[in-house]
Amino acid sequence: MSEEKKGFFKRLVSGLAKTRNHIAAGFDSIFSGYSAIDEEFYEEIEEILVMGDLGIHTTMAVMEDLKARVKADRIKDPAECRELLKNSLKEQMNLGENAYEFEDRPSVVLVIGVNGAGKTTSVGKLAGQLKASGKKVLLAAADTFRAAAMEQLTEWAGRAGVEMISGQEGADPAAIVYDAVHAAKARKADVLICDTAGRLHNKKNLMEELRKIYRVIDREYPEAYKETLVVLDGTTGQNALVQARQFGEAADITGIILTKLDGTAKGGIAIAIQSELGIPVKYIGIGEKIDDLQKFDAVQFVDALFE
Repeated sequence: MSEEKKGFFKRLVSGLAKTRNHIAAGFDSIFSGYSAIDEEFYEEIEEILVMGDLGIHTTMAVMEDLKARVKADRIKDPAECRELLKNSLKEQMNLGENAYEFEDRPSVVLVIGVNGAGKTTSVGKLAGQLKASGKKVLLAAADTFRAAAMEQLTEWAGRAGVEMISGQEGADPAAIVYDAVHAAKARKADVLICDTAGRLHNKKNLMEELRKIYRVIDREYPEAYKETLVVLDGTTGQNALVQARQFGEAADITGIILTKLDGTAKGGIAIAIQSELGIPVKYIGIGEKIDDLQKFDAVQFVDALFE
C-alpha cells in the first residue's frame, strides 16, 4: 500500500470510528461469545447490521450469503464467520472494472445533490485530484440558484488551480453548460465538471433542468463520456438512500459521492446504497481537506470497519 493510501486508510479508520464502535464492538462480542452457529447467533448479526444502517434489504442479502458460505464450507466455529462476513460485505460493494472510465477519455461529469450535502466542496476536491493526476480540468458553475454556490466554487477552483466558466446568479444552468462545453473543447480539457442542480423539493423542475443539460451535452459534445455523480450526506443514513432513489428517477446516475462519513455512526449506508440500488459508491469523504475525498475501496472500507 502506498504512503498516500496508508495515510488515507488511517484517516478512514479514524473517520469510521463512530460506525465501527456501533458495528464492530457488537460483532466482537458475538464471534467470541457464541460456542455454536445457530438461529440466535444469526439473529444477533442481523440486528447489528440493521442498526449499522445497512437496511433490511441489504442485511437479508448479506445474511443469505453468509449462511450459504457457512454451509458450503461446513463451518462450525462462530469465530470463523468473521472473515466470511467481511468477504460477503466486500462483494456487496464491488465497483466493477469501468468505474472510473471518465478519467481516461474526454468527459463531462455532472455533479448533483441537495444543498448542504457537500456537493460544491466535492466538485472542488475532485477537480484538485484530477488536476494533480495530470488532467486538464474545467469547472462549470451551473448551480445558479444558490447564492453562495458560485463564490464557493470560485474559491475551490482557485485552490485546485483550475479554470471555471460561470454566469449570472439565476441564469439558465443549461446555458452555462453550453458555454462550458465549448470552452472545454476549445481548451482541450480532459474533464469538464459541472456543479449543478442542488434541489429535490420540486422533482419535476429538477428533471426538466437535467434533461435540458443532457440535451446540450449530447448535441454539442456527443463524443464526450458522460458521468453523473450524486453527492449524499453520510450522516443522514437511510435518508441518503431515499435521496439516491429520488435522484435516480430524475437522472441517469452512474455513481455516488458519500460525504461526512467521519461524523456519523451510519457508515453502513455505503454498503446499503450499493447493494440496494446497484449504484456504486465511487468516492467517500472523511474530512474538509482536498485529499479527504478519495476513491472508494470496498476492501479498505470493510477492513476499516472491523479494524
